[in-house]
Amino acid sequence: MRELPLGSGIWRDGQVKGLLVVCNRTGRTYAVQGDVRRNHRFIRTVRLKIDRCDRITLREARQRAKTLMSQIQSGVDPSAKPEESGITLGKVLEEYIAARTLSTVTVESYRYHVEKYLRRWKNRAIVDISRAEVRELYDELKVKSGNTTASLIMRTLRALINEARRIDETIPANPISAIRIPQTKRREVPPLELKVWWTDLQAMPSPQRRDLHIFFLLTGLRRTSTLTIKRQDVDLTKGIINVRHMKSGRPFLLPLSDYLIEMLRQRMEHDEPLASPWLWPSVNSESGHLEEPRDDGFPTPHEYRHLWRTHAIAARVPYAESALLLDQRLPGASGGYVHPEHLVEHLQPYQQAVTNRFLSLISQKANVIAM
Repeated sequence: MRELPLGSGIWRDGQVKGLLVVCNRTGRTYAVQGDVRRNHRFIRTVRLKIDRCDRITLREARQRAKTLMSQIQSGVDPSAKPEESGITLGKVLEEYIAARTLSTVTVESYRYHVEKYLRRWKNRAIVDISRAEVRELYDELKVKSGNTTASLIMRTLRALINEARRIDETIPANPISAIRIPQTKRREVPPLELKVWWTDLQAMPSPQRRDLHIFFLLTGLRRTSTLTIKRQDVDLTKGIINVRHMKSGRPFLLPLSDYLIEMLRQRMEHDEPLASPWLWPSVNSESGHLEEPRDDGFPTPHEYRHLWRTHAIAARVPYAESALLLDQRLPGASGGYVHPEHLVEHLQPYQQAVTNRFLSLISQKANVIAM
């Protein structure tokens, strides 16, 4: 093939039908060309590059051409890309949720992100979302909603596009790779002066909210898990609460300390005339229970959770027991064999130990047991 002059155009092989040598100004290339027909109907003409003439021999080019021409003559287009699904962001959201066991809060969070921040892309095909558009959206969100929200939305979008790529292989890459999403900053929880906290708590006008803050401190339970507890799930005789709404997606048996048992007994007796099914009822909320326990100057539920874990160590509660009391999975393969629901009686003394430490730090002399 070296004798064919550069820039001389297309030359056809005399032995193998469809084999071409394309001579342009810079080099010579083997190619194959043929008509795709199906049911005696012409579909399209296909030309495929095989390789450069200086890289393979004429004999090898003929063998490859025969294979490709066999496909073309049987009605297959070797150059055809996988069929595009055209899956939209809204559709892939539903596919993502259906393929996983997610908590109600997580599902609501994903839907909220798509509806509020990604609404203009909801009905667009994922394959059409470009890197430039992603960068533009990210910059826009940082200005309007802040860096934390912008990063959170980008993580949601990245997860959904990865799911779309699993479904539609024509999506070449995730456009989120065009931006650098910073790691979420570790939340700093300031130390809590328990004596001051207790004094401020007594000045709170609502006894119910006082009890709620104490409950958060002495259990480390998450906000939604606490506020959605129903009265029927509280067994004060056994000192156990069956917490049904957990981030893990599974029910959780929470052992109670003596102080919590007495506090909840008085709280439930006081709230009984309301005839509410909730442990923390509210006549002013649509749900019927308290919605937002934050009060100025007091820790958030998540901060109480940090404090509980810290003081559990100081109370000499072993790592495994303190993790189980927070409904956290134990690490390693053996952790999967541990079933906390069978360890409630074992965990109850450790819950009591943490409560005892908190009460002793609040005041050794003050009558904190009195309600």
